[in-house]
Amino acid sequence: MKKGKLVLENGQIFEGNIFGYDRSSAGEVVFNTSLTGYQEILSDPSYFGQIIIMTYPLIGNYGTNETDTESEKIQASGLIVGSYEENWSNHEGLISLDEYLKKYKVIGISGIDTRALTKMIRSEGAMRGMITAEDLPDKMLTEKVLSSPKMSGLDLVRFVSAKKNFTLSSGQNVSKRKKSKYRIAVYDFGIKKNIIRELLNYDTELKIFNAESEYREILDYKPDGIFLSNGPGDPEAVDYGIDNAKNLIGKNIPVFGICLGHQIIALALGARTYKLKFGHRGGNHPVKNHLRNSIEITSQNHGFAVDEKTLNKESVKITHTNLYDNTNEGLRHKKFPVMSVQYHPEASPGPNDSKYLFDEFIGMINK
Repeated sequence: MKKGKLVLENGQIFEGNIFGYDRSSAGEVVFNTSLTGYQEILSDPSYFGQIIIMTYPLIGNYGTNETDTESEKIQASGLIVGSYEENWSNHEGLISLDEYLKKYKVIGISGIDTRALTKMIRSEGAMRGMITAEDLPDKMLTEKVLSSPKMSGLDLVRFVSAKKNFTLSSGQNVSKRKKSKYRIAVYDFGIKKNIIRELLNYDTELKIFNAESEYREILDYKPDGIFLSNGPGDPEAVDYGIDNAKNLIGKNIPVFGICLGHQIIALALGARTYKLKFGHRGGNHPVKNHLRNSIEITSQNHGFAVDEKTLNKESVKITHTNLYDNTNEGLRHKKFPVMSVQYHPEASPGPNDSKYLFDEFIGMINK
């Protein structure tokens, strides 16, 4: 394998072996603690603009296929692994992870001490970095990293949202004439395919709207429910999404938000968000559900959080809390049919503890 480097903005340089597509790539370096699911993680639009460290040391051993994707392509800027396994085996596998990265022109680097790197990120926080095979002085490479954009203040939703609105329905493969029971308007801030799959389990018609669609377009669709999806970047930079959410909350139409959608709902209700030191990414995060007095193991992927101190407690109930650091993981409005969670109940990858939230959303619509 070709030799390459991971260059960080703090001046640290890790040497390793390049795999995937040989092209320098910069982004925010973050870590994910999932043991499996690297294909779903790479194709999750919420990772747009980020270089992912997989903390599990052996990656690539089951190859890739055509079904374990959360969007139409790899969205991450790069992949960092401890050990890349070329000899993969999986009855569903079609091509290797190396070939998959090359197909979408994404660079990877292996042979990195991911434990040391993750500890550095935990200590100093998520930071900008670059994977490269360029033969340049280290100082020049570090300067390139420092010239790349910081995540705070970035609106990345525009890069991953659907360009055109489109409609899907549960009955598409059964009968074109069958009318769905529920009409749900979906704001696409970078939606994962598995969220769509979960919503289609309920005899629904989904209309997927581009993130910048005016709230009047949503109301003209006459939906039974409104869904705000996950997505990348700084939620406070998605001002158009916040403004539209302000105009939709209070219309007596149930609203459900996940991840970025949760943050946008909180911002629309007058709260603030802030950047976490190193974020929550993985399939093993414990969350307390205050309504059920129970613990859920959750799938997470976010670098920003809602500041609970800025929520209006007279109108908003805190429903979920992260047990690692006590950050906010969910809310409900006391007057309007609005609910949201910071984590990913649709998993993919991750546990299924929280799929009941889709039942609760449909329950709100039925009421």
